[in-house]
Amino acid sequence: MESCSVSGDSEGKVLVWSIENTLSSVFGLDSSYKSFFSRRSKAKLKRNLYSEALSDAEKAIELSPSSYRGYEAKYAVLHGIQRYDDAIEVFKIMLSKLDNASDPCIRQLHQQYVSPSEVENAICRTIHAQLENALLRLLNISTGRLCDREAQISAFMESTEYRQLFHSSMIHAPLQMEPITDATAKYFSWVMLSHRWERKEPLLHSIEDKVVYDLDPVGTMVKLQKFCELAHDAGYRWAWSDTCCIDQNNNAEVQRSVNSMFIWYRNSALTIIYLSDVSPSSKSIVLSNSAWNTRGWTVQEFLAPRIVVFYQADWTLYLNDRTPNHKESVTIMKELEDSTGIDARSLIAFHPGMTGAQKKLQWASSRVTTFQEDIAYSLFGIFGIHLPVIYGETKQNALGRVLQEIIAQSGDITALDWVGKSSSFNSCLPADIISYKPPPCTLPSLTEDQIETSVLSLRDDAVVKLALTLYVRLDSLTAPHFANRRLQLPCMTFPVTAVKLWCNQARNRCLTYEIKADRLQRITIATTERLVQFSRAKFTRQSYLLVRPWNRHDLELPDLADETESIDETESVDETESIDDRSEPSDDLHSDSSQDNGLDSESSEEALRLLVCLGQPFGALLLAQQRGGEYMRIASDNSIIAQVKDMTAVHDMMDIRTLEIL
Repeated sequence: MESCSVSGDSEGKVLVWSIENTLSSVFGLDSSYKSFFSRRSKAKLKRNLYSEALSDAEKAIELSPSSYRGYEAKYAVLHGIQRYDDAIEVFKIMLSKLDNASDPCIRQLHQQYVSPSEVENAICRTIHAQLENALLRLLNISTGRLCDREAQISAFMESTEYRQLFHSSMIHAPLQMEPITDATAKYFSWVMLSHRWERKEPLLHSIEDKVVYDLDPVGTMVKLQKFCELAHDAGYRWAWSDTCCIDQNNNAEVQRSVNSMFIWYRNSALTIIYLSDVSPSSKSIVLSNSAWNTRGWTVQEFLAPRIVVFYQADWTLYLNDRTPNHKESVTIMKELEDSTGIDARSLIAFHPGMTGAQKKLQWASSRVTTFQEDIAYSLFGIFGIHLPVIYGETKQNALGRVLQEIIAQSGDITALDWVGKSSSFNSCLPADIISYKPPPCTLPSLTEDQIETSVLSLRDDAVVKLALTLYVRLDSLTAPHFANRRLQLPCMTFPVTAVKLWCNQARNRCLTYEIKADRLQRITIATTERLVQFSRAKFTRQSYLLVRPWNRHDLELPDLADETESIDETESVDETESIDDRSEPSDDLHSDSSQDNGLDSESSEEALRLLVCLGQPFGALLLAQQRGGEYMRIASDNSIIAQVKDMTAVHDMMDIRTLEIL
């Protein structure tokens, strides 16, 4: 009903006045009366007189329903009292009033605002982008309930944060995406748990459709509850534990989780590391002996996150170190560096990738996992690779697939630097990651002065010309790669001319052989494999090669592992070329390739520096030729170190082939 007032005239007649009539008489013909209540509503809103402000806004709408002003005032009040849904509806009406106004100046006011539909679409797009690489399900640590992706989004849509973001985004055109991105990133940030699995951990079915805080606080349930409480106290809404947030019976989910684990930890706002076997009274270096520090998965769980905090068995801070990020704790980082062999720089700011493959494999070499395949799967994130997860395959197969991918993508042959037993996957790969545990053999290196001196001694036209030819041939070699488990390995080859049993250590079944090869100094190797003994005077059908796997670092060229694009295997070997063709060295030692480069001083310098490098001791592989012309690696219990007899005899290094190794 319309508001009105009653009065009488001089003759006693009753007169009924509407509010509009009353204000019209007060303000005369001036139309400012139509905005009186909207202005007063805004004034009362500033004094937090919400009820009166709302009443005035509604009166303004009643007086002038076609004007946007009353709706503008009402929207402001509803937003102030956090009646967000009602405010949205009023805001929509206000925009329609602006669009339908007869005054073009008023219609232009719409440009100051963003439509609700545009804001809604922008927020939805941002949420989906934010969650694209996020976890599949998380614990809502406010409610204690497990939420899948849709439940997480629904929780946000119903939150005060969403409504505040929605309204602040509408009232300032053009639409500002940065506040939307920041708000969604903050809301959906999560805390990860890194720990050692214990017996009877709460699994998905243990907490699904239940409130974690209501479950009996016994056994490992206490760990989950304490973790959630810590995450909540730190100001976060979501938490994740690998015990209960992955459906272990869903192969597709396990597959995705294993391949995404590193990025999940990397994108976490905080990772809490729980040391269940470290007592509150423990002193420094106890972390080194914790079971957590022996597990395969915990390598990436520490390297990936940007912020980590260690907690002891009673959920107090390790060493009472109150540094907000324990990666900034000098004491804790020094302890980890000493116990893991991982350099401090990698511990603090690790970057996944192929660079330094052998070093990264050594980090994992002493780690253990419950399932044998996991020692390989736990390396996915460290190297930035994605492969099928096949639980039930052998450890050798799982590790072989990982090493194959590393070599295929990077061309890094340091993964071939190991001692121990060969893998059934490929003889050039180890059967167990423990084979990377012994530190790689450190070969003597020359100083720059020594290199320059050696280069000067080699400045002979004939030597330079051959060195240039050798440089061009090595530079044209393709990277090593795999095809059907067969390794195509470019290398310099040296035929073995004699094998003699030198020592038989029956206790460990290790045999030591003396090996002679063309153009190489005499060497010895220790192996559990029995070799066919022969010499130049004693013929044998068995053929052996000592080879130097080709390393592009020797050319002082950029590391292939740093390239943004992986090597295209289809370009590595001409499919029409037979194995025999690839295995045979070129007879044209004096090709004109050197002439294409010219004998300029810079090219000569590079070629001679390469020659000096090739004259130094190198890590060799011993290969046994098979009936089909392929080769297999003879595994050894020590690094095979070989050296050419004369680095000036460039002809002796020209036997360059790409061998196929089974």
